[in-house]
This record gives sequence, C-alpha cells and structure tokens, in this order.
Amino acid sequence: MAKLRVGVVSPEREIWSGEADMVIAKTIDGEIGIMPKHAPVLGVLVEGGVLTVKRGGGESDLIAAVHGGFLSVADDEVSILAELAELGSEVDVAAAKDALQRAQASIEANQEDADAAVAAKRARARLRAAGEEVG
Repeated sequence: MAKLRVGVVSPEREIWSGEADMVIAKTIDGEIGIMPKHAPVLGVLVEGGVLTVKRGGGESDLIAAVHGGFLSVADDEVSILAELAELGSEVDVAAAKDALQRAQASIEANQEDADAAVAAKRARARLRAAGEEVG
C-alpha cells in the first residue's frame, strides 16, 4: 500500500517526520483527511486544532496540538507548517488544565478578551492531543 511522507514543523523545531497512511487536520474550511494519491492542496490550519497522523502497521496514531499555520499536499508529501505545535505525549496535562481554567476565568470577567479566547482554544487542543476529555 502506498504511504504518505509527512513532516510536521514549527519555527522552533521539527516535531515529527515519517510515513503514514492518513493525515487528518482541521483547516479554516473544515476538517480534511489526506490519503495517498490525494490532489494537491494548500490549507490554513485553525488555531487550537488537533492533527492526527495514522501511521498504520500496528503503530499508534501520532496526535499533536497545532496552533495555526499551513498544510501543503503534493505528490504524496504532506507538510504541516505550524505556528506552534506540541505532540500529545509532550503535553503537561496539569499545566494545560490550569491554563484553561485561567483563560475561562478571564473570559467570564471580560467577554471580549480575545487573548483569553485564544488561550482557551490552545489549552483545549493540548488536552485533546494528550487524550484528555475536554468540556
């Protein structure tokens, strides 16, 4: 079976690269699933999205919190260029829960707090990537 070549990078570092059967990401136009032989695509990633890389062959899925950036697909190569990204296995769950509580408190105090809304989206994505239930 054909495989995708996948690279996930942020300005700080290469997050992950390897082969996969499928990539699922959330763009501003909705969720997109990429499999081998997919048509070329360029998409804008949402703030606070979760990226899933299905590796197949008995390997567990790779899950990452992705905060903005771009997805590019061409010739069975998927490039995720994220503004910020963190593997689910690297998430400090306690810190992410704390960040979510602080952001929600700030939003309750000031409904128009755009920075707190972004912080809440990021914290939720980090928790989902770590496999935590988020309300």
